[in-house]
Amino acid sequence: MNANQKIALVTGAGSGIGRAVSIALLNTGYAVTLTGRRVEFLEETAGLSGADTSRTLCIGCDVGDPEQVKSLFAQSKKEFGRLDLLFNNAGRATPAMPMEDLSYEQWKGVVDTNLTGAFLCAQQAIRIMKNQSPKGGRIINNGSISAHVPRPFSAPYTSTKHALTGLTKSISLDGRKDNIACGQIDIGNAETPLTRSMPKGVPQANGEIAAEPVMDVAQVAQAVLQMAELPLETNVQFITIMATKMPYIGRG
Repeated sequence: MNANQKIALVTGAGSGIGRAVSIALLNTGYAVTLTGRRVEFLEETAGLSGADTSRTLCIGCDVGDPEQVKSLFAQSKKEFGRLDLLFNNAGRATPAMPMEDLSYEQWKGVVDTNLTGAFLCAQQAIRIMKNQSPKGGRIINNGSISAHVPRPFSAPYTSTKHALTGLTKSISLDGRKDNIACGQIDIGNAETPLTRSMPKGVPQANGEIAAEPVMDVAQVAQAVLQMAELPLETNVQFITIMATKMPYIGRG
């Protein structure tokens, strides 16, 4: 492997934003460890990139499981030797419903993936980044417009995305001494399988159902790539990218 090869690890790489970002990184020359729950989707992502198989490593992992996360990062380090970028992207949500009707299991499932998973992956990434030579690296957390304002009936998802903002700030502060940069990208209405219903109509704050515009997920991947390609002495702390006409700015 080229001594100047940059190494990335992307969670939730089997579809949507994670797939788009993985392909963008591979097309830029990164070697990428792709992880998610279903290996066949990860392999599909790798294949879509057209990248040489020597630059891809597909590993199934539940990011909410500490032992699986430890194994994931150990395998990635063994294969590629270092880690320059972690894109903490894995996420899930519950069906839209009043929070009093949510089960504990539904709540815990979202927290385990969106928040605990991001923490566990960042923890392992930091351990590698601070001990490699040259030391340092970058962590990019996938927040959401929900890191700022909620959608109706989204308590678990919104709570974890607000919490992720705090995690981003803590990593950014604590990582300074080891040359570890951390930023967050907050995304609104990227066109993925999870947003298929938006052009047809989704619940609004006033109780109405209204269609919402979406944007090409490739634009999100380019924004992540822009953050990733900065030298470590420069950091994008927070960036918001969204469909221009979605109902975010102003009264809903």
